[in-house]
Amino acid sequence: MALYVKAAAVLGQLEAKRGSVKALVFNSGHKNIKQLYALVCETLRYSPVLEDIISTTALLKKEKKLQMNVAKVLVYDLLFGKGLKCGGSWKALIMKHRSQLKSTLARLKIKRKVCRNEDLIESKPAKDYRLPRYVRVNLLKTNMEDVIDYFKREDYLYLGQATDADHLKNLASKQFVSDPHLPELLVFHPKIDLHENVLYTAGHIILQDKASCLPAHLLNPPVGSHVIDACAAPGNKTSHLAAILCNKGKLFAFDLDTKRLATMGTLLLRAGVTCHEMANQDFLLVDASDSKYQGVKYILLDPSCSGSGIVNRLNQFTDDEDSSSTQRLQALAAFQHKALSHALSFPSVERVIYSTCSVNREENEDVVEKILQQYGNHFR
Repeated sequence: MALYVKAAAVLGQLEAKRGSVKALVFNSGHKNIKQLYALVCETLRYSPVLEDIISTTALLKKEKKLQMNVAKVLVYDLLFGKGLKCGGSWKALIMKHRSQLKSTLARLKIKRKVCRNEDLIESKPAKDYRLPRYVRVNLLKTNMEDVIDYFKREDYLYLGQATDADHLKNLASKQFVSDPHLPELLVFHPKIDLHENVLYTAGHIILQDKASCLPAHLLNPPVGSHVIDACAAPGNKTSHLAAILCNKGKLFAFDLDTKRLATMGTLLLRAGVTCHEMANQDFLLVDASDSKYQGVKYILLDPSCSGSGIVNRLNQFTDDEDSSSTQRLQALAAFQHKALSHALSFPSVERVIYSTCSVNREENEDVVEKILQQYGNHFR
């Protein structure tokens, strides 16, 4: 029952524009984040269909205590999911209408001339991306050769190093390649799910998109360096930096969100990271003149942003014109500029990587141009 209550609450918060799907699910306090996230995402995908079925059956009129978002998640699991997972009053209430709900779904499929439930979902080509599954080999625990050999023994076919984008797009379900740019990255078919794979649960591989791997790869601190990950949680980039450092030197990781920092601690432990020092602290309040940071020459800054460049982020359901409004982008850009300026204030810093998940110029080129104007020829 708690699952459906939490899912309905997240849907309500999305309607009120109180955050992204991932952030709201993560902060929900539900014990099974993966299960809740899947239910919310799938309910969102089927939302117009669910509203149609609920309206046609007059479910809310018959059940006065039932609210739309609760009805959506319950009807989704009954008709499209793996069956209701709850007991008690919720299940009894929905099961009273099971026959009518199923017959309404059947009539809707006939009306729209489709055979599969998935075909009821209106496709949006501009949002219909299918990125490959990227897997970063954690060099703190294993090596590329051993991981490739493992997948070969699991009946995957290794095709060598990819040479172009078409090579990645045409992978069959049990084929994989090495990324053409990042030496520790493997690429699989988009539908491959490795969350239960022993290499993942043991921390030997990290499920991390290529774009997320690029900042640490480009910062490329030498082994033994002192490094700051300014906005570190949930920790994939931090673990990547530790691997590049070979767990030698010092890696300072800051994040203001207590829950995300706790998740990062678990991730870093699983990844075998030992060279880090985590702090539940706002990076903007870190004293750059503190003697413990005098040796810091490399800083990775991946600050909060609009997330407008994240593929498959369900923004067609959660965004409106206000989410990318000039006012919001200006506020984000002001914070990003402040964070980047603070990173450059560390006395020994030699290289700073600034990255965002945004495609907006206001959060990228404009921020960098303003910094360059501010610092003149001091940095290049």
